[in-house]
Amino acid sequence: MVAPSPSAVGVLLRGCGSATPNASISNDALGRRVETSDAWIRSRTGIGARRVIASDESIAELSALAAERALTMANWSAESLDLILLATSTPDDLFGSAPRLQARLKAFNAVAFDLTAACSGFLFGLVTAAQYLRSGAMKRILIVGADQLSRWVDWDDRRSCVLFGDAAGAVLLEASTDQRDDLEGYLLRSDGRRGEVLQLPQVEERLPLVGETSHQRGGFQPIRMNGQEVYKFAVREVPSILENLLQEAGISAHAIDWLLLHQANQRILDAVAERLEIPNDKVLSNLAHFGNTSAATIPLMLDEAVRDGRITPGHRIASSGFGAGLSWGAALLRWSGPA
Repeated sequence: MVAPSPSAVGVLLRGCGSATPNASISNDALGRRVETSDAWIRSRTGIGARRVIASDESIAELSALAAERALTMANWSAESLDLILLATSTPDDLFGSAPRLQARLKAFNAVAFDLTAACSGFLFGLVTAAQYLRSGAMKRILIVGADQLSRWVDWDDRRSCVLFGDAAGAVLLEASTDQRDDLEGYLLRSDGRRGEVLQLPQVEERLPLVGETSHQRGGFQPIRMNGQEVYKFAVREVPSILENLLQEAGISAHAIDWLLLHQANQRILDAVAERLEIPNDKVLSNLAHFGNTSAATIPLMLDEAVRDGRITPGHRIASSGFGAGLSWGAALLRWSGPA
């Protein structure tokens, strides 16, 4: 879907922020637990280290810190927010963690809810938030992508434990009053037929209840992933959806200032850039330092590139999130920055 007509309300990206745990686990350190090495991990993924939440930290704390940094950048008060949308697959409370984030921020004028779409979560959340702004129902929205995958990784499985880390990233959206629109278009896709290649399934154990009746014990198993199938899915579907979006928007890949993909694997980033003929110096990547932080990867990378001056107002960004579900999507964005 491309951007609406000029008479409709536009969407502006006004601020961003991020937060990561203090503890960084290098590939060499991980190699002391499982049979792996820095060379093996880097050659297959591009990852050199990952951050892991410690006992005195939490995903709620990181989410609040990322949000506060975004609010400071935009010079907004928390009370001015109309909606807080938390994209996460690892909430502290299965009933929802966004209201707790609202309370931490003292954003008591905002409604708050969670959205779960795994590694696609932030992009799905951003598109969802944009609809509230375009309708005129809301003026200011906070989207946070945050995950604590270290909670659900089997740290003795060298095929998957090397990939994941913890982080939070935040973006602020505001309704435009002058026909500008930073969300130039988007496409979203899901295919549940292939969902088994990347899962975080429930515990399957059942316990006696009354008489012949039993109940299922609550809880989840570690992440299950068919890495080869996930890779094939990503290198096929991500460039395809980006090409379709660019075609719908009437924009050439050469007009893109930055390619900002979900940070899952450097080989995927390289393959997508090659297919779109986007040079390497336009591909944003921080995999080497953080690994795959699920819903946090895109806002985490965006915040880094904005704060170090790579992304400046007016830059056009092609972004794609992809992962469990299976789900994937693409968006064409511009960065406006603080008013």
